[in-house]
Amino acid sequence: MLTGAQRVAVALVVALLTSCASSSDTAPRTQATRSYRMGFSYLPPRLTIEDVLRTADSVSRHSDGLLINLDIPWATLLAGGSAAQSVRQDVLPLAQVFQQKGIPIVATLDVANGIDRSAESRVLDSLGRSITDPAVQRVYRDYVVAFDSIIHPTWLALAMETNLIRLASPPKLYSAVVTMTNAAAQQLRATGSTTKLMVSVQVETAWGRPGNTFVGIQRDRTDFPFVQGFGLSSYPYLGGFAAPEQIPLEYYSKLVADAPLPMMVTEGGWTSASVPGAASSLDLQARYIRRQMAIADNAQLLGVYQITFTDLDLASFHLPPGTILPLFAFLGMEDTSYKPKPALAVWDSVRAVPLAH
Repeated sequence: MLTGAQRVAVALVVALLTSCASSSDTAPRTQATRSYRMGFSYLPPRLTIEDVLRTADSVSRHSDGLLINLDIPWATLLAGGSAAQSVRQDVLPLAQVFQQKGIPIVATLDVANGIDRSAESRVLDSLGRSITDPAVQRVYRDYVVAFDSIIHPTWLALAMETNLIRLASPPKLYSAVVTMTNAAAQQLRATGSTTKLMVSVQVETAWGRPGNTFVGIQRDRTDFPFVQGFGLSSYPYLGGFAAPEQIPLEYYSKLVADAPLPMMVTEGGWTSASVPGAASSLDLQARYIRRQMAIADNAQLLGVYQITFTDLDLASFHLPPGTILPLFAFLGMEDTSYKPKPALAVWDSVRAVPLAH
């Protein structure tokens, strides 16, 4: 749940963005088209008013789609807080600004631990609660319904990286994810919602990386029969690829080759700095953006979204010991001082190509 300072920041963002012209109005037209929208979430490099303002403004100028990536606000909900009130306070103001500018929203809800797929949410764990608890699953379903009815995203992911959760977590946790998402989908349809539903899958896991034994995502299609498409999570530099050009063009398309379904990238990227287990550079990151878009073209994706537009100032996040977040700290198109990287010019050159729909 947002703090008072963060709510002030959202209000300022609303005022700022409402006064700005839509970036899509000035996109040059060419004969080529792309099938996918491109965008980011508005996660700032530091959780300050100034950074929320600046990041949201940048996202609006370099995107034609918005990603809202959220952890379930477990503490608020389990303390008896209203799901609808939480959504209206914490999400709606900024969502409305983007929607009024004609920028559609893709939303992803994380029911587990986004940094450690073997574990529960850190908040739930601190409360001594678990998604295996029917009461916890009930507040999740209520939040999903409230979020959908208030925000009206074009696509809604009810869980993230389901194949990685299945691989890494105890079976009871994965079973809970299956149970609660299927129940939430059923409850959404009972309300009359027509929002398109998905879960996300981890692409490197589906390919058996860092080895090369393709596993696929058939189990996810079976366990989550409500899906109308799939979100894709992909960090190839952590999957054993030393250079972007090594990634096969069918890296996304092969996942649904036998039974096509719509897909979109809902998180991922390539680090611009070397991290444990992966050497990298600004040049490699820029080359990855170009390669990723070729892979997206080949798969005719609906969207390519990154969670981070800027790098993350790790010192400001008060990280617990042993966290793997540093592996993902340098994925931004700009650094923590908002200095553009070479990858941003590549991103913008692709986004200048008009949408096919």
